[in-house]
Amino acid sequence: MPPEFTKPTIEYAELWPLLVVLGVACVGVVLEAFLPRERRFGVQAGLAVLGLLVAFGGTIAVGVGLDAVGGTQGDATARGGIAAEGALAIDGPGVYLWGLVLLFAIAGALLFAERRLESGVSVFAGQAAALPGTTAEREASTRGLEHTEVYPLLMFAVGGMMLFPAANDLLMLFVALEVLSLPLYLLCGLARRRRLLSQEAALKYFLLGAFSSGFFLYGLALVYGYAGTMTFAGISDAVQAGSGDHTLLLLGIGLMSVGLLFKVGAVPFHNWTPDVYQGAPTAVTAFMSACTKIAAFGAMLRLFYVAFGADRWSWEPMLWTVAILTMVVGSVLAVVQTDVKRMLAYSSIAHTGFLLTGVLGVQPAVELADGQISSLQAVLFYLTTYGFSLVGSFAIVTMVRDAGGEATRFSGWTGLGKGAPLLAGAFTLFLLSMAGLPLTSGFVGKWAVFSAALSAGAWPVVVIAVASSIVAVFFYVRFVLLLYFTEPDERTAAVTSPSLLTSGTIAVCAVVTLLLGVVPGPVLDLIGDAGSFLR
Repeated sequence: MPPEFTKPTIEYAELWPLLVVLGVACVGVVLEAFLPRERRFGVQAGLAVLGLLVAFGGTIAVGVGLDAVGGTQGDATARGGIAAEGALAIDGPGVYLWGLVLLFAIAGALLFAERRLESGVSVFAGQAAALPGTTAEREASTRGLEHTEVYPLLMFAVGGMMLFPAANDLLMLFVALEVLSLPLYLLCGLARRRRLLSQEAALKYFLLGAFSSGFFLYGLALVYGYAGTMTFAGISDAVQAGSGDHTLLLLGIGLMSVGLLFKVGAVPFHNWTPDVYQGAPTAVTAFMSACTKIAAFGAMLRLFYVAFGADRWSWEPMLWTVAILTMVVGSVLAVVQTDVKRMLAYSSIAHTGFLLTGVLGVQPAVELADGQISSLQAVLFYLTTYGFSLVGSFAIVTMVRDAGGEATRFSGWTGLGKGAPLLAGAFTLFLLSMAGLPLTSGFVGKWAVFSAALSAGAWPVVVIAVASSIVAVFFYVRFVLLLYFTEPDERTAAVTSPSLLTSGTIAVCAVVTLLLGVVPGPVLDLIGDAGSFLR
């Protein structure tokens, strides 16, 4: 008698925000094929923003409805449940990361839709297939053509970013990695201005990303060979039992780490970061820099804490080394930059090192003192604070322009604080927050990750992190001095007035950056209520 077929169970009540994002992406592809060209921009932009808002509201509803269950270590509280036949974990930290990704994706969609800065057209190329400098490119520019396919691409990337931190088995983890990466490769090469630089950035990102995905997949296969299962819980059980070949496990962890460390821009897998940040359209850079880091660190935390948590003494030395190199290289190389976007790129690399410092603070819940912030909570709060500062900074970069487009050379920002005090003030706030000065959100974020790592015994990493932060303060404050204490000259760029889409994004980021520095308690409490990862 043939075995009875058991139909799969899909928890639509918990997964519907993710399905909304992917559904809107598919609808956008269909609309792109059938709508007249002149109507595509408004419909696509409106649909993307509406879909993200609905998904964000749904994420809040899902988070409120999560039930408390056993946690990752068995001695910590977690909320939620396992969904999609074990492929996804819908728990407190995962849903919080969903909310962060959607929040910054909304900001990214608004920046994508900005048209006033480019005289009525978007920042994306009119015809991506046209070679730079050819008649076809000039004709597309004259006709005011633009690629509205960027909105479905944005939605597909957001869908992958939501899948990535929620993935509960190795196969879903790899699928999510590819779904979030492929749209970003395309978006990076669609700049309207400096197209050769943009296409070079996209090609570098694609080639290096393909190599890192290959390493990741090979490591995935080795871990599966060790554990005999794809699920994180099953891998954790196999690691605790110690019945397999430990060398196979170590190789698998190392190769999978290559893929994850590449996505967050950690040394020595960071070389793509400054080139891609500089060459991509700045709206894409703002979206990608915040959301990719959130999704990748969420996936890294779940993989290392849930699947490999029982063998942390094997992978922690590797992360010690990578964190130290990342902080030092990012901070030192940022000092010698003369381009704003490249400075922010190397700053992003340094912040990746600070986040890895927080990852090293993992401890069982029974070892935490009452009221002590766990490493998971510290990293989630740091991702929150850093995301607002980064998106706001890149939004301001889009406004400082000269005849060739965005003026990203330092010389174009000379004395800008005297001609545009509000813009310079907001940019100063974001820079000081990233430097970690008191009364900004960055100070609380660094205090959280450093204290978590210190309590776990990673004091050498914390010492180097503090030293790297001091170096970082130098190049941030140097740029502030350039804004306010240098006289404007003929090279100083002008500030273009944006629409409410960009100015509203900057204002919200500035207010949140200030509030989280003064009153961080509500967000820390929210993260604490989210609990730990599910098994």
